[in-house]
Amino acid sequence: MAVPARTCGASRPGPARTARPWPGRGPQPGPGARRSLWLLLPPLLLLPLLAAPGSSAYSFPQQHTMQHWARRLEQEVDGVMRIFGGVQQLREIYKDNRNLFEVQENEPQKLVEKVAGDIESLLDRKVQALKRLADAAENFQKAHRWQDNIKEEDILYYDAKADAELDDPESEDVERGSKASTLRLDFIEDPNFKNKVNYSYTAVQIPTDIYKGSTVILNELNWTEALENVFMENRRQDPTLLWQVFGSATGVTRYYPATPWRAPKKIDLYDVRRRPWYIQGASSPKDMVIIVDVSGSVSGLTLKLMKTSVCEMLDTLSDDDYVNVASFNEKAQPVSCFTHLVQANVRNKKVFKEAVQGMVAKGTTGYKAGFEYAFDQLQNSNITRANCNKMIMMFTDGGEDRVQDVFEKYNWPNRTVRVFTFSVGQHNYDVTPLQWMACANKGYYFEIPSIGAIRINTQEYLDVLGRPMVLAGKEAKQVQWTNVYEDALGLGLVVTGTLPVFNLTQDGPGEKKNQLILGVMGIDVALNDIKRLTPNYTLGANGYVFAIDLNGYVLLHPNLKPQTTNFREPVTLDFLDAELEDENKEEIRRSMIDGNKGHKQIRTLVKSLDERYIDEVIRNYTWVPIRSTNYSLGLVLPPYSTFYLQANLSDQILQVKLPISKLKDFEFLLPSSFESEGHVFIAPREYCKDLNASDNNTEFLKNFIELMEKVTPDSKQCNNFLLHNLILDTGITQQLVERVWRDQDLNTYSLLAVFAATDGGITRVFPNKAAEDWTENPEPFNASFYRRSLDNHGYVFKPPHQDTLLRPLELENDTVGILVSTAVELSLGRRTLRPAVVGVKLDLEAWAEKFKVLASNRTHQDQPQKQCGPSSHCEMDCEVNNEDLLCVLIDDGGFLVLSNQNHQWDQVGRFFSEVDANLMLALYNNSFYTRKESYDYQAACAPQPPGNLGAAPRGVFVPTIADFLNLAWWTSAAAWSLFQQLLYGLIYHSWFQADAAEAEGSPETRESSCVMKQTQYYFGSVNASYNAIIDCGNCSRLFHAQRLTNTNLLFVVAEKPLCSQCEAGRLLQKETHCPADGPEQCELVQRPRYRRGPHICFDYNATEDTSDCGRGASFPPSLGVLVSLQLLLLLGLPPRPQPQVQVHASRRL
Repeated sequence: MAVPARTCGASRPGPARTARPWPGRGPQPGPGARRSLWLLLPPLLLLPLLAAPGSSAYSFPQQHTMQHWARRLEQEVDGVMRIFGGVQQLREIYKDNRNLFEVQENEPQKLVEKVAGDIESLLDRKVQALKRLADAAENFQKAHRWQDNIKEEDILYYDAKADAELDDPESEDVERGSKASTLRLDFIEDPNFKNKVNYSYTAVQIPTDIYKGSTVILNELNWTEALENVFMENRRQDPTLLWQVFGSATGVTRYYPATPWRAPKKIDLYDVRRRPWYIQGASSPKDMVIIVDVSGSVSGLTLKLMKTSVCEMLDTLSDDDYVNVASFNEKAQPVSCFTHLVQANVRNKKVFKEAVQGMVAKGTTGYKAGFEYAFDQLQNSNITRANCNKMIMMFTDGGEDRVQDVFEKYNWPNRTVRVFTFSVGQHNYDVTPLQWMACANKGYYFEIPSIGAIRINTQEYLDVLGRPMVLAGKEAKQVQWTNVYEDALGLGLVVTGTLPVFNLTQDGPGEKKNQLILGVMGIDVALNDIKRLTPNYTLGANGYVFAIDLNGYVLLHPNLKPQTTNFREPVTLDFLDAELEDENKEEIRRSMIDGNKGHKQIRTLVKSLDERYIDEVIRNYTWVPIRSTNYSLGLVLPPYSTFYLQANLSDQILQVKLPISKLKDFEFLLPSSFESEGHVFIAPREYCKDLNASDNNTEFLKNFIELMEKVTPDSKQCNNFLLHNLILDTGITQQLVERVWRDQDLNTYSLLAVFAATDGGITRVFPNKAAEDWTENPEPFNASFYRRSLDNHGYVFKPPHQDTLLRPLELENDTVGILVSTAVELSLGRRTLRPAVVGVKLDLEAWAEKFKVLASNRTHQDQPQKQCGPSSHCEMDCEVNNEDLLCVLIDDGGFLVLSNQNHQWDQVGRFFSEVDANLMLALYNNSFYTRKESYDYQAACAPQPPGNLGAAPRGVFVPTIADFLNLAWWTSAAAWSLFQQLLYGLIYHSWFQADAAEAEGSPETRESSCVMKQTQYYFGSVNASYNAIIDCGNCSRLFHAQRLTNTNLLFVVAEKPLCSQCEAGRLLQKETHCPADGPEQCELVQRPRYRRGPHICFDYNATEDTSDCGRGASFPPSLGVLVSLQLLLLLGLPPRPQPQVQVHASRRL
C-alpha cells in the first residue's frame, strides 16, 4: 500500500527556479487528486510537461537524456569490471589448471539420507547408554533397604555446590558445619565439556530450598551412589558421551563426570524437576486450565502468593503442553487475551505472567463459575491442543462449596479430567471441600501457606501424572529427544535424550505395584557434535543443512544464533522464523513434521548475512526423517551449488612426502610475497586438528604456516579436502595477479583495490596496502558481498555500512571505498558452478566526481562545461546544476551509493530515507521498492526498568464504610487479609518484586532476550525508465528513476525540494524493538502453526490407585498468638528464617 505524502508550505523563492503552477485553467483540484492525475498521464503526454521550462533558462532533463546518462554509467561500470575484475581471465585460469582439480556433484537425496543416517547412529549410541542407566537405576533402588536412622555423616559424596558454599561465609551449611560428608576432588580441564571435570566420581546438586539432611534425601544419595560405575562403564563403551544425568523426583541431581556447580552470584534457583528435559521425560503432554480465585477475601499477601504460584506453575510446562489461565469470583474470565488453550511456549507464557499481575481481588467466591469455565475450555475440540493429560489447577484461599453437580455434569463417571486444588495463604477456612474435590477427581490437594512452599508444591503434581506411565511399564520406556536448550553446566546449546525411571518396589507381598516415578535419566548431545556430521564446504556459501522437531522448531540451522540464552527456558526458533516465511516453506515444514520424504524447488526470498538486503532466489529443498527420533533433516542447495571443485594434487607431489610448505603455490601464502602478489586472507577453518584458532587473521595465518612446516599433504590429522583446495586457490588467485592486476594502474580508474575470494577459503586483495582498510570477513562463506554475488547476476555494489547512531564517514584520502563484486561462473562440459567472486573497490570521492560528469552534457571530464545564456534553452544536468538537481545512485536495499551533492558524500551507505525522506517515499509508492517486514526472535536487548505490576494498589481489597461499622466483618477472613496486607507491605515490600534473573545471579545490566522488528527493502516490479511528480501542496517536484542494467543500482534524478518545510512519512529501515514481543500474540494464536505432539500418551491406567490425594489441616489462628505476632512485626524484629522445605512424605522409598 502506498504511503501518502503530506502537504507542505510555500515554495522556495529564488531566481533560478519557481514553483510550477498547475497547468490549465479554472479551480485547482486537491493535492491527492493532483497526484493521481499526474501519475495517470501517459508517458507521451507527460514528457512535454516535464520538459516545459519555467522562468529560468534551464529545464528538467528529458527522459531520453536521462536514459543516455544511464547507459553511460552502465558502460563505465562494465568497462572497469571487464578490465580489472578479471572474470574472463579467471575462467581461463581455471581451465588452464584443469588437471589440478575434479568436479564433484552434490546429490541431494543421497547426501541428506547419509547425514540422517549418521545422526541416527550418533543418537542411537546415546539411547543404548540411557537404557543401561535406567535399568540399573531401577534395580539399584529396588534392592535398596530404606534406613530411618540414616545420618549425614553416613553418606560420602561430592557436593557440587560445596566449594561455592565454603566461599560464602553466610552459607547455612557452613554455619552448621555439615561438610564432613563432602568429598574434595581435583579436576582437569576438558575441552569437550568446556569445563574442569573428574572422571572418577559423580557430582550431586541439591536445590537450595531442600534440606540436605532429610531422611528421604540421604536415602536417595545412598542408593544412587551405585550409578557411578554405570556412568563410567558407559563412557568406556562410548568415549564421546557428554553429561550423563539422573534427575530424581526428590530434587537430587547426580551427574557424571563430576564438576563444580556453576553457582550464580546470588540465589541458586536450579531445580532439576523444572528443567525442560525432565518435564518432558516425567509425563505425557498436558492440557491445563489454571483458575484463580480473586474474590475479596483473597486480597493482599494471599493474592501475591497466588500470582507467584501461577507463574511458577507455568514454568513446569513445555512446548508439548497447552494451557489457559482464568480468574473467577461470581464470574470467570480469562486473565489475558487468550480465549482458549494455547501452546505453552515461551512467548505465550510471558503473556500469561504479565496478565496475572493485573488480577484484582473483589466480589464473592464462585467455584461453580470457575470450574464450568475450565471444563468448557477442555472440551473445546475445535482448537489445536495436546489431547493427552487433562487437568484443572485451582488456586484459592478456601471455601465451602464442593460443586459436586459440576463434576457430575462434566467429569463423572470417567473422571478424564484431573483436578488439583491449592489452598493458598494462612487462614481459618475448612479445607475439607478442597481435599474432596481433588480426591474425587484423581488429583491432589496442596497447601501453600508461604512463599517458601510455592516452588515445591507447584511441581509435585508431576508425580500424579507419572502414575499411568509407571503402571504401563516397558511400554512407557521410550526415549524422547528434547528441544534445543542451554546446558546449565556450560556445554552450550544441547539436546537431551530422556528416559523415565520407575519405582519397581511393592509395599508388601501381594500388594499393589508402586506407582511413583523415581526420576528421569538424561544424556546430553551438543549441537556442535551433530553439526560435525553435516557437510560444510562442499555445499557452497549458500547451501546448508537444517533439522526440525515435531513443533517445527529448528535443531540445526545456520540462522539459529541466540544472542542471549536463559538456561531456564528452551531455545525455540520456528523454521518459519529462521527463514522468511512463504507458502512453499509452510508446505515443506508440514511434510517434515509428518515424517515424510520430499524434494521441491522453490523461488523464495532470503535475507543477506548483514540483514540489510533481500534477494529473490531459487533453492532446492530435500528432506527425510531421522529414524528413531522426533527430528527431520533438510538440505537446501542453490542450483549453482550442484557441483563443486575438489583439488587433486598430483601423485608425484604426494609421493614426495615433504611438508606442505614445499608444495607448489604454497609460497604465495607467505607474507613475504604479499608486496608483489597482494595480501592473502585465509578462511579460519579447521584445516588440521592441531591448528590453533585465532580471531586475528594475521596470527591465524602465522599458526597455519608454522603447522604446514611439519605436516605432509596426506596427513591424517588434516582435512585434505580443505587443505588441498586452499593450496589450489592460492595458486589460481596468484595467476590472476600475474595476468591481470599487476600491470594495471588502479589510479587511472580511481580504484583503491581489486580482489578475488574463492570457495577454497582464499581472499586476495591487491595491492598489499589496501589490506589495511579491508573490513570484510576473511571467511568468504560469512561475507555478505560473497554470498550476494553468488545469488545475483551482474555487478553487486556494496557501500560502506553506516549506522544512523554513529557519526558520518570521515572522508580522508583513499580511506572510503565502495565494493563492486560479481560471481565467476564456470562451465565445464555440461556442469556449471560458481567457485569464486571477483571485484573492485571504488574510491568514493573520485567516483562521485566521475558520476557527475557521466550524468552531464559533457562527454569527458576534460571537456569544458556547456554555458547556457538567457537567450538559449538548456537542460539541467547533474554537474552544472547540482544546486537545483539531485542525482543519486541507490542500491537495491535503498542505501545511498553515490550522489552529485558533495555534502551527501559522508552519508553514503545510509538508508536513503534518512537522506531524502520525500524522494524515498515516492520511489516506494511508485513500486520501485517493495518492503519486507520480519521478526528476529533471537535478539538481545538492554534490561527494561522494572514496572509496578503486582504492586499493592492493584490487588488491594478496599472495605466500605459499612464493613468498618460491621462487627462481624472484623472477625472475617477479609479483615484478616487486609491486616496481613498492611503489615507485610511494611516489612516484606520487595518479596514479590524480585527479578528471577537476579536470583539466578545475572548482573542487573545483563542483556535479555527480546524480539526485534526488521524491515528490508528490495527492488519492486518496475524495471523500465519512469518519470513522476511528487505533489507537495503548493509546489511539486519532478523526478526520474531508472534501473541500471546488470547492476543492483537505481539511477534517480530529481529536482531539489522547493519546500524547505515539506513533510513526508519517513520510511524506516533500522531494526526496532518490539515491546509487545513481536507480532501480536493474541492474533498469532488464532492462526497456530502446524505441529504434532509426541506419538505416545499415558494419561490413564485402570489399576491406578488414586487414594493418595493429599492431606492437610486447617489452622484456626489464636487471637492472642496473632496479636503477639503482629506486635513483633510492628516493632521491627527480624523475622525468623523459613526452614528449608522437606521432601514430600510420599517419597519414602
